Amino acid sequence: MTNLSVRDTNLPRRRVLRAAVAAAAVVCTVVACSPVSNNDGGGPSGGNQSAGQDSFGTPADPAAVKQGGKLVIALSAEPDALDPTLSRSLYSRYVFQAMCQKLYDVDEQAQVVPQLATALPTTSGDGRTVTIPLRPGVRFADGTAFDSAAVKATLQRHLTNARSARKSELGPIDGIDTPDAQTVVLRLKQPFAPLLGALADRAGMIMSAQALRAKGDDFASAPVCVGPFKFAKRVPQNSIEVVRDPNYYDASKVHLDGISWRILTDASIRAANLRSGDAQVADSVSTQDVASLRQDAAVSVLQSQSLGYQGLTINVGNVDGVGTAAKPINRPLAQNAKVRQAFEHAIDRKALVDAVFNGLHAAACSPISPASTFSSPEAQSCPAHDPAKAKQLLAEAGVQTPYTVTMLASNTPDTLRLAQALQSMVKDGGFDLKINPVEYSSLLDEQDRGNFELLQLGWSGRIDPDANITNFVGTGASQNVAGYSNPQLDTLLTQARQAGDVEERRKLYGQAVTLLQQDDALIYLYRQRNLTAVSKQIQGLQVYPDGVIRAAFAGFGK
Repeated sequence: MTNLSVRDTNLPRRRVLRAAVAAAAVVCTVVACSPVSNNDGGGPSGGNQSAGQDSFGTPADPAAVKQGGKLVIALSAEPDALDPTLSRSLYSRYVFQAMCQKLYDVDEQAQVVPQLATALPTTSGDGRTVTIPLRPGVRFADGTAFDSAAVKATLQRHLTNARSARKSELGPIDGIDTPDAQTVVLRLKQPFAPLLGALADRAGMIMSAQALRAKGDDFASAPVCVGPFKFAKRVPQNSIEVVRDPNYYDASKVHLDGISWRILTDASIRAANLRSGDAQVADSVSTQDVASLRQDAAVSVLQSQSLGYQGLTINVGNVDGVGTAAKPINRPLAQNAKVRQAFEHAIDRKALVDAVFNGLHAAACSPISPASTFSSPEAQSCPAHDPAKAKQLLAEAGVQTPYTVTMLASNTPDTLRLAQALQSMVKDGGFDLKINPVEYSSLLDEQDRGNFELLQLGWSGRIDPDANITNFVGTGASQNVAGYSNPQLDTLLTQARQAGDVEERRKLYGQAVTLLQQDDALIYLYRQRNLTAVSKQIQGLQVYPDGVIRAAFAGFGK
């Protein structure tokens, strides 16, 4: 990815997409889910690739990897809380991958596979009872047993914690049964198509029940999960350290002694650390650095298209904080959809990505990737760049021009270049855009409190489109920082969650996008290409189609 902030994706291309469709056909007979369609180009899986090819990395050859050493990853932004219930940023997922395993995972072929579960779930005929078998003999980093009681404790916390970012992801869970130590049964009020996808992400990360009792809401200060590594220390705004966990059930696959994530928000500094050997991995490579890094014989660039989006969120009702009831905001941008539509018409998406990102990213107007099985012409409809129309809408709304809007954005160089390009672009549509740059973790706090007018932020994306939509625009959803509410949209999204038929869901999501573009509380701008640079000293580092850097089984080459 570029050095732009994301709450929290990668889109596999033809080889992976074909496998995902085949996998989905199997998985969806158990739990309704979301295949990805085959309509993109292909490429090999390793080495330096051209702009149009995916490169996910390859597993380490145990015979060619040294034992020991610390891997240093230069990270573009500081992770938020290391608490699976509360976390909202992509960067925390990088750390979680090494120390907090999930019931299910997404593999290199974009297939959902068991991780702490032993098999895919089985579901009753009415879609309301889901049974999950668990790995036996597994221990948390604190030595306590991983079992059905721990799974229940984690899921109940996700569902009941007042600050939970997982509640709406898990949907209509009505009860959790533990018939034995290795079996969990989820009882649902209604069928819930996105459940498997949720359990393959942070909602499926299981925490030590003992640590939850001891730490409570302070769990993030000393997180305890099941993983190849365990938490060691965190220096705010500087670094996070994990060390090898001797309790891990598959310890023979772990080569490193530890991993350190060092927070370096400037992409050029991350690239310099990589070249100097002070870091072996740099995430979110700037599009400005890609060409030179590809020419460096000591570096590989891993890349893939994103399932998520970068966009602009408009505060239309978040007065008392995310999750609270929406209240009126006395600003034309919040009160009148015509003003928000005018801002969208003032944006030339293609010119934006060509000028700011050297054409490596793709213009987007929707939360649904065009490569998704659930895409449709309605879902990909895009309001035209039309400054004259923008001014007309502002006049109809009774707004004087230039109309001033203040945008909250992270203070990273790539984000600031984007913000400045937007600032220049929207002038022709009658807007005077002011930029308020802040550090990334502060941005997350400010968005949750509702202390913004316009916010630039993205989402790293998931295979099931529900996870890219409902949590951000559903009424009262845990990441609906816009304070947006549309009962008609809520109905469509609920119907799509309960539908088992792909064609029905596709139609419903097309209707949902139409409503979203009418209200414009969230303006989608583009899909980025995920870019990670890796020293060729390192073997086994991979970035799968979910966008997460997988470093847990990497090692230094002999």
